[in-house]
Amino acid sequence: MSISTPNAISTPNTSSTITTDALIIGFGKGGKTLAAKLSAAGRKVVVAEASADMYGGTCINIGCLPSKSLILSAEQARRDGANSTPETREAAFEAAIKEKRRVTSMLRDKNYHKLADQDNITVITGRAHFTGPHSVEIATAEGPVAVTASKIFINTGATPRIPDIPGIHTTPGVYTSTGLMDLDDMPQRLVIIGSGFIGLEFASMFADFGTAVTVLQHNAEFLPREDADVAAAIRAQLEAQGVKFLFNADTKAIAPAADGGVRLSVAVKGMTRGASQACDSTPAGTGNAHTDITGATDTTTTTSPTSNPTDHATMSHVQTKPSDDGEPRFAEPAEARFCLTTDAVLVATGRTPNVEGLHLEAAGVELTERGAVKVDELLRTTAADIWALGDVNGGPQHTYISLDDYRVVWSQLNGSDRPYTVKDRKHVPSSTFLATPYSRVGLNEREAKAAGLDYVVKRLPVAAVPKAQVMRRPDGLMKAIVERNTGRILGAMLLSVESHEVINIVKLAMDLDAPASTLRDMVFTHPTIAEALNDLFA
Repeated sequence: MSISTPNAISTPNTSSTITTDALIIGFGKGGKTLAAKLSAAGRKVVVAEASADMYGGTCINIGCLPSKSLILSAEQARRDGANSTPETREAAFEAAIKEKRRVTSMLRDKNYHKLADQDNITVITGRAHFTGPHSVEIATAEGPVAVTASKIFINTGATPRIPDIPGIHTTPGVYTSTGLMDLDDMPQRLVIIGSGFIGLEFASMFADFGTAVTVLQHNAEFLPREDADVAAAIRAQLEAQGVKFLFNADTKAIAPAADGGVRLSVAVKGMTRGASQACDSTPAGTGNAHTDITGATDTTTTTSPTSNPTDHATMSHVQTKPSDDGEPRFAEPAEARFCLTTDAVLVATGRTPNVEGLHLEAAGVELTERGAVKVDELLRTTAADIWALGDVNGGPQHTYISLDDYRVVWSQLNGSDRPYTVKDRKHVPSSTFLATPYSRVGLNEREAKAAGLDYVVKRLPVAAVPKAQVMRRPDGLMKAIVERNTGRILGAMLLSVESHEVINIVKLAMDLDAPASTLRDMVFTHPTIAEALNDLFA
């Protein structure tokens, strides 16, 4: 089923050259909000978007909203038992994809017309590149359009980072998050390369649909930036859903499998086993005939102690890595090779700023060492009258940060005595929509300790929260870090139902420099998850 797009596309009718007050490259959150504000102020605006499928930006088309639509559908399938048989799984997945497409199509159409129907805004569908400091050429289906603008705003977002693995670009069944959210048929087996929060959201979602999910993590530590107790609780939750983990796993090659699926050659450090055939020397296994790897010598934590990843993806053809002279290696960790066969692969190894093809050098716009557009605290680039908003400038990759970037830029254009800057931004929260959502703001214990702060740790099991029991969602924990002498809230980590709502209350208290006693003594309605803050900060 194809995704519908708006029928009308606003393109210049009389001239291939346009002079305008402002050009916004990219239809993301910050850019579209700025366009509407500039138009309301009487300024002429051109918005260039490379694809008609992306009106409105990443969030509504291939990011936050479609993924949350699918997550909610998956949770419903789990609660209803629709994930218990192949037939009901397929029906639930098909209905979820249909609803996701409906929502994104509706939002895309509304976003398009919200701008294109304004007299001061021209939306051009085509890929833009700079030809000079104030000039851009947009390649449209009707031909190139030259735009000269007094001010230019780059809002092109980010794109999935694809690791350099042989076969990753050419093997059918290998997807980024964009493609995986638009499948017509549900994969029975899914391997996820990468165990960051994007990968974990998809692991949780597909596990709820009934897919057998295996996550490959490059190193040995799960969620290394999180506190150990929080990471352990998140991992236990995912394992309870049936997600399997393989740690120290390095994908060496990807190729089509004999059964029509995908075959991965995976090296696992810290695991030894008697040598056998290499992955690429024989056809991969088929069906559910798994090769057991539990007999291997495990010198580091490579799999869940309570589960075997081969329950989900077919693994076979193990070989150890010998030394050059054939003798055992003692100076390096042992390495075993596995041939892992699955129906689909999700590449979830992060996102990188989308600057390809912009020809930024023509405008004098420089990049950072990480490939983002270089900006200052006012989001000004290295070229005069050119700004960069959203993921492309290397800041936190959240839609609400793109919106806040709009505030930074608009404060410079509306005559404010003191512009709002990135340095004024406080305490950015985040939420990961797992079966039990995980949300945090500020410092965790690991970071507070590294900073040499004197702090106390507050903990509360979610099972102690009455509303969580009423909702039959008692899993998780709440944790907060409070400065000992001042009572200042340094941070909070909430692995809890409705944590994505409650975390905003903690952020507000932190923004207002309210001490922990404020939340301890605050009067909340009952029963709510928010009232757990009374006990957490007690």
